Amino acid sequence: MSDHAEAPILQLSGIAKHYGTVRALQGAALTVHRNEVVALVGDNGAGKSTMIKVISGVIQPDAGRIAVDGEPTTFANPLAPRRHGIETVYQDLALAPDLDPAANLFLGREVLRGGLLGRLGMLDKPRMRAEADAAFSRLGVGLQDTRSEVGTMSGGQRQGIAVARAVLWASRLVLMDEPTAALGVVQTSRVRALIESVREQGVSVLLVSHNLPFVFEVADRIEVLRLGRRVAVYSRAEATAERVLGAMTGAVETMPEP
Repeated sequence: MSDHAEAPILQLSGIAKHYGTVRALQGAALTVHRNEVVALVGDNGAGKSTMIKVISGVIQPDAGRIAVDGEPTTFANPLAPRRHGIETVYQDLALAPDLDPAANLFLGREVLRGGLLGRLGMLDKPRMRAEADAAFSRLGVGLQDTRSEVGTMSGGQRQGIAVARAVLWASRLVLMDEPTAALGVVQTSRVRALIESVREQGVSVLLVSHNLPFVFEVADRIEVLRLGRRVAVYSRAEATAERVLGAMTGAVETMPEP
C-alpha cells in the first residue's frame, strides 16, 4: 500500500452531475493513490454508476476538478482516460464472444505485421497471441485453450480475460465495476487473486462493488458515497460492517466533504 507521500494518481473533487432535476453527484470526491486498492461503495442511487462514467470518460461532469498525478485534466471521451493509463473493466466485460482471448485483448489495438503485409492490413497474430499468453501468465489466468472463442468460456475465465486486457494497457489504474456479480464462491476467489496480481504489477485498482465481505477482504481503503457525495473514508483497519453500512444509510455521523 502507498505511503501517500506523492500526489494521488487520480483525484476528483467537487464533481457535480445533474440530469434535469435529478442530482446524481453533488460535489462528490474520490482519491486513489499509487499501488493501492480502493473500494467505492454506496447504496442504490448513491452516484456510483455516474462516478464510474465520469472516470471512464463516458459522460462529462457539470462541475468539478479531475487531476492525474496532481495535474488537472479532463476526460472528454472514453479515449482520454486510456491516454492517462486508466482502463475500465465493465460489469458486462465488453468482450467479443466470437473472438479468441488474444483477439479480445488487442481489440481496437491490433498489431499489424511489418512491411508491405502490414500496409495491406495483415495482423501479426503470433505476436498478439504471445503477448496475450504472457499477460495471462503474469496474472495467473488459467485458460485451457487460448484459441477457443471467448463465448464458450466460463464466467470466471471471461472475467480473467477482461482484467488481463485492462492490465495489458493500464499504467496507472484499473477500474473494476462489480467484478463478482453473478460469480460463485470459487470464481470470486479467483477475482480476489486477480486484484492482488494487478497490484503486484504496480497498477492501482478502483473497485466498485455491492459485495461488502469481498470489499473488506481486498480493499486498502473504502470510500462511501451517499446521495451524490463522499461521506466517509475508512482504512482497512478502520472499516467495519457497522461503520460502512451506517455511512451508506446515514445512520452514523460522517465526514463533511471539503
